[in-house]
Order: sequence, then structure tokens, then C-alpha cells
Amino acid sequence: MTSIFPLWWLALPVLLLPVWWHRQKRQRVKAELLATARFLPIAAPEQQRVWRWRDLILLAVRCLLLLGLIVWLAAMVFPWRGDTVLLDSRADRVWAEQQIRAAHMESAQRMAMPDDVLSWLGEHERDWRSNARLLIVAAPSQVGMPARVPQFAHAVDLRVQSPAAIAPSVPAPRRHHVVLATTPARRAAWQAMFAAFDVAGTGTDRYVLDDEPNNATELIIWDQPTPAPADWRAPLWWAAAVMPTAPAPATPPVASALAINGISLQISDTPHGRIWSSSSWPAKDADTARAIYETWQALAVPAMPYPAPSQSFSTGKASAPAVVEPLAWLAWALLALFLLERILTHARRN
Repeated sequence: MTSIFPLWWLALPVLLLPVWWHRQKRQRVKAELLATARFLPIAAPEQQRVWRWRDLILLAVRCLLLLGLIVWLAAMVFPWRGDTVLLDSRADRVWAEQQIRAAHMESAQRMAMPDDVLSWLGEHERDWRSNARLLIVAAPSQVGMPARVPQFAHAVDLRVQSPAAIAPSVPAPRRHHVVLATTPARRAAWQAMFAAFDVAGTGTDRYVLDDEPNNATELIIWDQPTPAPADWRAPLWWAAAVMPTAPAPATPPVASALAINGISLQISDTPHGRIWSSSSWPAKDADTARAIYETWQALAVPAMPYPAPSQSFSTGKASAPAVVEPLAWLAWALLALFLLERILTHARRN
């Protein structure tokens, strides 16, 4: 593991202790009585160092157990990261390299910028040494500004690319999967409404009408008098009336009324998802289709946070190094080695 704090490798000579311990184990040499032994001077019995195959396995297990303990302590106590660049893969490469050189961070370690980088950095700041510097290089509108300006124990420099520096490009279309369960007489009206949605907004959204839900389904339109299948799930449902569920819930969902953009909605949360019930769909004219689309975008699409500008965050008083959560696989490996060492020790004694 290359992420361990280097000073902990000074504890590696501790691995010589099991070797020394095993070499101290001696076995008495088997003695045979001879008739002529009475003419020889009396000599004390001697011991001889004997290595068995199971002793070598036990020695290896004990050495691995000590090595795992050293790694555990290194991962649990000490910070190990140095100067680091958190690089957004969506940022322009030429501009990003210019910012890294301007900050004199060419030799710093680089890692992918996580989502919600400021909150993530506040949770993982203990991984960096006290003299480490951090540079965040992000594309436009990719770093949201929190309500309160964060304060870090390290020097953190955020550099966000200006939208004007990016060459205009045609955005890739986004596909939204919608399940349409309706009667043949009303299917054409629903299809016409989503055809209008394809050119609404930015014009890059594409709505794919499916027959059954899948992992990518965002919306289910249930426009049938029969109950919906019990195993169908989606974040949002549209129902032409109050949609029955199968099986019926023990406690009926509480519906709240809402009037927006001239559309009356009954909204209820169920185990199947959030259900919007209205008599306004499918749209019968262009104005109703526009009102339905605007209502959907206003209520169902989360608002984007205010983008953070380029800035250097002030540093506060460095706190004591927090205990880093150990790796789960390392804990299980230590437990397995300990149990194996006990089994081999018991087998050796018998």
C-alpha cells in the first residue's frame, strides 16, 4: 500500500520477533542406551533446533499478523496525503494545466474531484498532513456554494473555469425514460404531448416511452381503470384519477391539493412513488401542454445550487488528527490471521 505514512515502516523490524521466538524452540535429541555406554564419561543431554513444516507456516502467519497490525495503525492514526490537486474531468485540459502551473502544484498528487467537493473535503480533511496544500480545479457551475463559507485547516484554493472561456458546443441529448400505460384511444394524445416536450426547454431532452419500468424509469403514466402492478416503482407517477394500488396499503396515503399554472393536482406519497392525480392530462391543446411541462420542471426537477466562484478559503486553527475509519477488509484480514494463528498453535502443541 503506497498510502501509508512512511514513518510507520520503521516498525518493520518487529517482524524479527517471531523468527527469534521460533529459533528458541528446541527439541531434545532422542537418546538410545548402549551396552558399552558405561565406559564413556557422563554427558548432559543436548538439545537441537528442529524446524518442521507446520512451524514455518505458523511463523509466516505470525509475521503477516504483525505486518497487518502495523498497516492498521498507520491507516488509523496518521494523515498521509501531501499536496493534492482535485481535478474535474469536465474542465478544459489546457486551462487546467495552466492553473496547476500558476499554483506551482506540478509535482502534487492528482485525484478526481468528487461530487459536492467542499462537503467531501470537510469530511476527509484529516487525510492530509498539516503542511499540505489543496487545489480544486473545476469546470463552470460544478461546485455549489454552501450557505456558509467553509473554513479548512489547510490552504484550499478553488479555481473555477469561466464559462466565456469554453467554446460553444452542442450538448448531448438527455434521454428520459417514461412508462406509458394507457388505453388505445388516449395513447395518441399522450404521444403528441411528449413529442412537444422533446422540443421544449433547451431542446436537448428526449423522452423515451416504454411499456414496463426499469432502473432508468423517471415517470410512470397510469391512465387505465385497472389497478397498477404491485411491483412497479418509479420516483413519480401521473394518474388521470386517484390511482388504486395492489395490494391496498393499510393506511391510505394522505393527498394534498395544489394549484399551479392553472393545473389542479392531488399529490400523495405511496410505497410505489409520488403520485400526481389530475384531470388535466393528457393535454388537449398547446397551452395545457406547456403548463404541464412547466409544472413538472418546477416541482420534480431539483434546483441547482448557486455556483461557487474562484476563491481561496481561509484557514482556521488546525485540530488534532482525527481517527481515520479503518478499512473493513483489513479488519477482517486481521481477524482471519488471528484465528489461523491460534489453530496452528494448538495443532503444534498436540
